[in-house]
Amino acid sequence: MTVDVPALASAELVHDLLLRAADVHRDRPSVRDRDGAWSYAELQENADRAAGWLDGLGLRRGMRLLCLLPGSRDFAALLFGAMSRGVILVPVAEHASAYQLRHLLADAAPAAVVTTADRVAELTDVTSVPVLAPAYADVPAAAATGPTGTPDDPALLVYTSGTTARPKGIVCPHGAVVWAARAVAERVGYLPTDVVYCRVPVSFDYGLYQLFLAVLAGAEVVYPHGAASARELVAIRGAGATVVPVVPTLALLLARLGERDPRPTSVRLLTNTGAALTGRDAERVRAAFPDAALICMYGMSECKRISIAAPDEDLAFPGTVGRPLRGTRLFVVGRDGEPVACGGVGEIVVAGPHVMAGYWGPAAAAEQRERFVAAPDGVGRALRTGDFGWVDEGGRLYFHGRRDDLFKRRGWRVSCQEVESAAQDVEGVEQAACVPPGPDGTFTVWTTGAAAPDEVLLGIGARLGAAKTPDRCVPVERMPLTANGKIDKAALEAGAVGGRREPSSYS
Repeated sequence: MTVDVPALASAELVHDLLLRAADVHRDRPSVRDRDGAWSYAELQENADRAAGWLDGLGLRRGMRLLCLLPGSRDFAALLFGAMSRGVILVPVAEHASAYQLRHLLADAAPAAVVTTADRVAELTDVTSVPVLAPAYADVPAAAATGPTGTPDDPALLVYTSGTTARPKGIVCPHGAVVWAARAVAERVGYLPTDVVYCRVPVSFDYGLYQLFLAVLAGAEVVYPHGAASARELVAIRGAGATVVPVVPTLALLLARLGERDPRPTSVRLLTNTGAALTGRDAERVRAAFPDAALICMYGMSECKRISIAAPDEDLAFPGTVGRPLRGTRLFVVGRDGEPVACGGVGEIVVAGPHVMAGYWGPAAAAEQRERFVAAPDGVGRALRTGDFGWVDEGGRLYFHGRRDDLFKRRGWRVSCQEVESAAQDVEGVEQAACVPPGPDGTFTVWTTGAAAPDEVLLGIGARLGAAKTPDRCVPVERMPLTANGKIDKAALEAGAVGGRREPSSYS
């Protein structure tokens, strides 16, 4: 099955979006955080100050800036400021552990790291490059005076976990980012009067692009402080939010809060990606926001977004993640690489201007060759998603599942090898193996060595975060092996190996 939608055209740079917005929406609100708010003119001015600050640090076109900041005015200023100088921004989760950062620092080789003031001392011990808190407020605004790059130049280096043990950097050119943002904006329809409540981390492309979508519309982004809590619905009301991007875990938190406190909000639109929000879960969210439409989407960082449903389209077509974006060529192919018939399940392959340049560095060369391939129709490049789905007669895509050991859990893309590597980094663990959650949803890791099960789970949590931590750890005397010497995960799943101690559960 093939779906082809005519393309938009874009030859812009990302920071051009802000220049235009600052001209058209000069006095309208742009970004708000707990410490204050900026108009579009003020955002542009502070982006120019941030650019001047980066000039003073010696950052130049093509250099990387690792950014461990939460969504905030500082983040927005540094993002646009860096891009106006051709500096490649590398957004990283603000609470990334030293374990996670060691790989990112070695792989991205940034010229500097920007983080919150409370983490400067800690991160200075992890890297030899300058680690700084934002300090551009008193720097004279300095707009670019010459060419700052081309649409083919990298704007972002976005890290995501794949099927290997380590995250891979996705090279995102200016042209592809702008094209993707415009294509998504065309579908979601943000308005100049919208207030976008962005709880999704800006290290995720879903959270990151909320700023681009708001700038394209002249809307305001609100970045809440801290973690989601029992007061989330109160915060949404207080912000005057009209648009709330969610992942399923946030959506269900809001649904629970809405059941306790059914007072109305001003929310008119909910968008969802990261994992499916269907059935009873979608019903509960709709009940909490009865005046809001729900838009379901599907994509991945390697091409940002693939398909977007019309508002509430899932009510008439349960399970759909919508039709392909304009300019997207969507193929559902069989094992032979040929398109399958309408309604047939196959691997989702996507081509279009939003397919990013590829993976960063030689370490990802093998996966680069596997994932970024010639398009099935022979026209240009395509991305093999590794996901499976099918398309109905109306051109709507339905997600079916994913191959190998890659899966999404609580909105995060998880790799078994990534979890195994983290487990093996825990003192006392000799070997570790895990498989995707089974039919009951339980995610299990098996280990050998002296480490107690609860120590293993706590150690994984400290390295990767709760979302990527297995539900339980089962210690075994030794790992079963296949004939070629690899760990026999099927035997582990079947319980063919006796445990040596009681398993432990993570909580």
